[in-house]
Amino acid sequence: MKRIVTRIAATAAVVLMGTGAGLAQDTVKVGLVGEMSGPFAQFGEQFLGGLKAYQAINGTEAGGKTVEVIIKDVGGPNPDVAKRLAQELIVRDKVDVLTGFGFTPNAAAVAPIATEAKVPMVIMNAAAEGLTQASDYMVRVSFSLPSLVPPMAEWLVEQGHKKAYLIVGDYRPGHDVEKAFLEAFPAAGGEVVGNVRTPLMTVDFAPYMQKVKDTQPDAIFAFVNAGDVMASFLKAYREKGLDEDEIVMAGTGDITFEPSMPAVGDAAEGIVTSYNYSMMHDSELNKRFVEEFHKAAGADVDPSIMGVGGYDAMALIYAALEKTGGDTDGTALVEAMKGMEWESPRGPISIDPETRDIVQNIYLRKVEQVGDKFGNVEFETIEPSQQ
Repeated sequence: MKRIVTRIAATAAVVLMGTGAGLAQDTVKVGLVGEMSGPFAQFGEQFLGGLKAYQAINGTEAGGKTVEVIIKDVGGPNPDVAKRLAQELIVRDKVDVLTGFGFTPNAAAVAPIATEAKVPMVIMNAAAEGLTQASDYMVRVSFSLPSLVPPMAEWLVEQGHKKAYLIVGDYRPGHDVEKAFLEAFPAAGGEVVGNVRTPLMTVDFAPYMQKVKDTQPDAIFAFVNAGDVMASFLKAYREKGLDEDEIVMAGTGDITFEPSMPAVGDAAEGIVTSYNYSMMHDSELNKRFVEEFHKAAGADVDPSIMGVGGYDAMALIYAALEKTGGDTDGTALVEAMKGMEWESPRGPISIDPETRDIVQNIYLRKVEQVGDKFGNVEFETIEPSQQ
């Protein structure tokens, strides 16, 4: 696999490097481990779009120092590669903060390295339950997948869809979702009539959809990865005629990933999901974020929760640097991050000081056509006090 290494820096940082003026003293280095190539390249595209949108709005300095981002391509769920890249970033590039991490296995593999080096790890996406327990230096600005499940389980039952078939990707986050739904759906008054784990990167969902069709539940609840996987999943749902059988499709927001919506078209229409962000979120900050994201990533690339993860990772790093006065000591930065509160394009968020995990709203969304594109339109908000 070819590894891509890219550096993003403000013009001021380039001048500083060009004149040889105190790079180590005046620059904070952030190492991003992301999926920049292969079937999950959209993840890295989202991280970069969000990161650049934040810097476009807020500049490239924090705590009196220029923030330089060094990007390394992990390609996909590759824990061994993630470990090697993190070690390179810490030992050779001498980064002050690690970030990125689209997949839980990658983040978990790097956690011991961050702990040993005392380098903060700000998670942009990896969403397994309790992930931040893997290192005292890990802080998460994405979400925990199991938290998304109860609101949707309850909504399905309230709508009269009391028999559900469960489909999840076969890795730790999928197992977390499976466990949460097997608990939450019966507790809400529903019955799980079948469930299956699918290979992480499969794009052949026809056999699974045929099994669902034969079972005839009221609804499917699904978690599969975004990108090409999600697009193939929804196409198989339509091609097998499950919508014609009035089998409702619902799940976590991964199955209606905004950047993949053009490839899916109206196959996503009407699907209901629970998630922590939609590009349709109604706030002035989100409108500005979407505008800057499109400038950074391209007008045809829409932001998703991963794009917001890129934005909020930088927001947290900047705020911590301001709080420490530019001190890049890892322990000091993590302490500064604990309890931090700010306004995100997704709404108000904060970092729990005990778990170092994010506290945020959950939104129920329905895919509708808005203008010339399909998007996730929020119709209900579940605040942290209701979760």
